[in-house]
Amino acid sequence: MLAVHHLQEIIRRLSQLVFAVSLLLLSFVIGIVGYMSIEDMTLPNSFFMSVIIISTLGMNEIKPLSEMGKVFTSFFVIYNLTTFTFFASVLTKYIFEGELRDIFRHYISKTHTYSMKNHIIVCGYGRYGRRVCAELENSKLPYFVIEESNEKIIHLITHINPERMALLGNATEDEVLLEAGIKKARAIICALPNDSDNVFVTLTARELNPQIKIIAKASQETTVGRLYRAGANEVVLPDVIGGLQMANLVIRPEVVEFVSMMTGTANKVSQQLQLEELHYEQFLPHHKGKTIAELDLKNRTGVVLLGYKDATKGFILNPPDNKIFVAGDIAIVLGTTEQINQFLGLCKA
Repeated sequence: MLAVHHLQEIIRRLSQLVFAVSLLLLSFVIGIVGYMSIEDMTLPNSFFMSVIIISTLGMNEIKPLSEMGKVFTSFFVIYNLTTFTFFASVLTKYIFEGELRDIFRHYISKTHTYSMKNHIIVCGYGRYGRRVCAELENSKLPYFVIEESNEKIIHLITHINPERMALLGNATEDEVLLEAGIKKARAIICALPNDSDNVFVTLTARELNPQIKIIAKASQETTVGRLYRAGANEVVLPDVIGGLQMANLVIRPEVVEFVSMMTGTANKVSQQLQLEELHYEQFLPHHKGKTIAELDLKNRTGVVLLGYKDATKGFILNPPDNKIFVAGDIAIVLGTTEQINQFLGLCKA
């Protein structure tokens, strides 16, 4: 269905060019048939006469025309003055004004969209959506933006990085979510300004892809329950989080500064740290079955193993050195960007 819609969109954008070419071809047919029937010309001569009239070159005719031929030529010239002018203007628009380039870029982007999988859909490119995309960009994760109100944003996202997809449309509509690849996406982030729209997108996304992870933003605390009932996995209240951080800046400022370092929001860029998670299934085979002491992550990479998440017990902080990771465990480490990269290069398959 999406492929058919994609083809229809290309045809719609090429419709004016197709119409102009059709008029030009019709002029050739009229000219060739007219001169062959009225002046008894051969096919090559009829074609030549049609070309010099359609192109408005004004060359002399092949032979003197009959009275009927002169009348036909007069109307044929008038008709082609309009036809050729229209064709030239349309051709200029598609070639010199970049319309064909835009259509080709649209075709490439849509083709890339249909091949995307395990990507993240971001609904809304406002204050929160922009921040989400910036973080996904830093993490080199594929994402697809759906923005309803600002077409310039769509062009900006796709022109800066062709690998990043963006769509102008209403995320509450099934067709838009399907075009964004909702059935093959790993997660969707609902960052629309209106809570009711986020609820509706959550409900629709859960229906279209029961396995997708849904993160939704809520402006009102009363919306949280509705979002969870609609199928959200996690609900974020930015105002509540902001209020708590402001209070903690007074109560426990050093803790807030440390957390800011871990989340990448610290003012001192040189001191920024990074949290990373690694699933047991992602470990290299020769690291599986080893204890934390045998892995020796701190000395080998500099990262600190804060804890891990057990499949049944949940989060376990400061695990003992004899701990052996098993299926379902998720290791959580802390370090600088360089240390994290060393850790992933050493341990991740």
